[in-house]
Parts: sequence; C-alpha cells; structure tokens
Amino acid sequence: MKRIVLGLALVSMTMVKAQDLNDIFVSGVADAERFANAYLSPVSEGTLYSISTGWYNTADAKPLGGFEISIVGNLTGFKNKDDKKAFLLNPADYENLDFVNNPGQARLVSTALGDIDGVEVFVEDESGLFREEFELPSGLAGENLNFIPSGYIQASVGLIKGLEVKARFLPQIKFEDDAKIGLFGAGLQYDFTKMLPADKVLPVAISAVIGYTNLNGEYDFTDSSTIQGSDQRLDASFKTWNFSAVVSTKNIPVINFYGGLGYITGKSDIDLLGTYEANGPFFAETVVDPFTVSQNASGINANLGTKIKLGFFRLNAEYNIAEFSTFTFGVNFGFR
Repeated sequence: MKRIVLGLALVSMTMVKAQDLNDIFVSGVADAERFANAYLSPVSEGTLYSISTGWYNTADAKPLGGFEISIVGNLTGFKNKDDKKAFLLNPADYENLDFVNNPGQARLVSTALGDIDGVEVFVEDESGLFREEFELPSGLAGENLNFIPSGYIQASVGLIKGLEVKARFLPQIKFEDDAKIGLFGAGLQYDFTKMLPADKVLPVAISAVIGYTNLNGEYDFTDSSTIQGSDQRLDASFKTWNFSAVVSTKNIPVINFYGGLGYITGKSDIDLLGTYEANGPFFAETVVDPFTVSQNASGINANLGTKIKLGFFRLNAEYNIAEFSTFTFGVNFGFR
C-alpha cells in the first residue's frame, strides 16, 4: 500500500493516499479543492462514527472507588455503502480537469473508501502546448479493506452514588511514513436506578451517557510530493459527541446484556498546509495553506451488546447501527 495520510494501521482511522492528491494540483487550486472535498468526505464521516462508540458496556454504574480499565477496538464497515465509495465527477464543474477517455462526459470515480482504479484524466492549457495526464487515486476498498479501524484505552471510575466518570486516550503514535496520531476524550454516566431504594435487587439498570472524543493526526508528505514547496502536510482534527440512553441487565454472575439508543454529532477538518510552488500553467504564484476539507456528521445510533465477567477480567462486544455501523469489542480489567 502506498503512503497513507493518517495511516493508522490497526488503531487508526482514515488511511488515505495523500501523495496521489498532489497530482490534482497541476489542474489548479480550485480543482484540487473540489476533488479533495468529494474524495475525502466519506472517509471523514466514517471516522467520526467510528470514534464515537464504545463509551459503555453496562448501564450499571460503578460504586464509589470502583474502576475499570479497557482496551477498546472498533471496526466501522462500508462494504455495502456504494454511495460512499464513489462520486460523479463532471468535467463541467472543473476549470481544467477532464477525462482522457470520453472527455467532457461525467462518470463515477473513487472516493477514499472506493475501489475504482485506472481512471485517467488530463489537464491542458488553451494553447495546447502544455498537457499532462495522470491517474485518479482509488481508495481503501481497492486495497481489499472494507472497514475503518479505530482504538483507544479507556478508564472508568465510580464517584458519588450513580455517577461515573470516563476518560479515553491514545498516546501520540508516530509512523515511519511521517504520520502521527493521538486521541483523547472524556465522558459521564449517570445511573438513575441508583436513586431507587430497591436498586440492589432490581434486575435492570438505566443510565444516561455523554461522551466527547477528539482525534488529531498529521501527515508530512514533503519528501514524496510531486509539487515543489516546503512543509507540505495534512493536519486532521475529528471531534464528536455521543448522547445515549442505556439499559442493561445486572446481578447475573457471568454474562449480562446491554443496549442503547443515542445521538452522535461531530465535525472533521483536514487542513492542507505548507507552500506549493508554481508547477504548470494553472499556478499563478506560490500557494500557502491552500484549503481545508470539512465534514459534519450527525444521526441516531442504536446498539446491542453483551459483557462476560470472569472475575477481574471481562470481555464485551456490541454492534452499533448507524449511518456507518460499527462492531466494537473490549478487553476490560477492574473491580466494582
């Protein structure tokens, strides 16, 4: 696989081939921005849904001093989301970009999630003296990947009756291809059934959960860029909120079940930064910090999961149904 933008291999989010986007710059900044927005928006949306999950594995809040430390992993699938894997590129919407085959006609091309490859385009000035052809980038499905992975460490601690605080983080990780990523978040869970006198004998618990997650990444592609310049990089920021109502069984010795209904909202910004020097007839001058690709995501999600207790050691797994559905699994350590 070629270098990736925020390449997070097993614990990451977006895996986009940044240097391939450099080719679009020969068509000018306006064309590059239009293409980048259409190409990157679906993977950004999927990442927002991916990092929003995993905030709870029960509605039964921990007592004062009770704690749990979890390793959480998410797999957000898009195998059957054809509308997110391709977009219609109409040359009439671009200033200088056109297809080598059947020029002037709109056709589907790959997003960062897709698998359409071999699409050749060209740019040409009015005089016909300058012409350059190149291939549009494919996406994750073209690398036989049909999911967006994410992961983090999460800790939960019980405070006053019914209240539990949560924190999640991923220490900044650096990769050989000049990419790095880090994550942090915080949340609250309140168990309403703890207010009832019969709480200890009730078979179920009902809670409300609020969680905030912030994922930041950077990819420096100066050395691999096809455009002259300096400090060329992508900075990405993903911020999400999760508001959920949760119900679960409790007091069953080994296995319990939980489910939730919630609302997810978030925003991503991918900034193309650095200087990009004239390269072809469509660059009038050196461009600094060309543009930002922003994506909003919001929607209802529902999940169903199970948690197995083996003393100090616990396992949980759940499936989240949303615009981008996610399978979440956790390995947990702690005591109540």
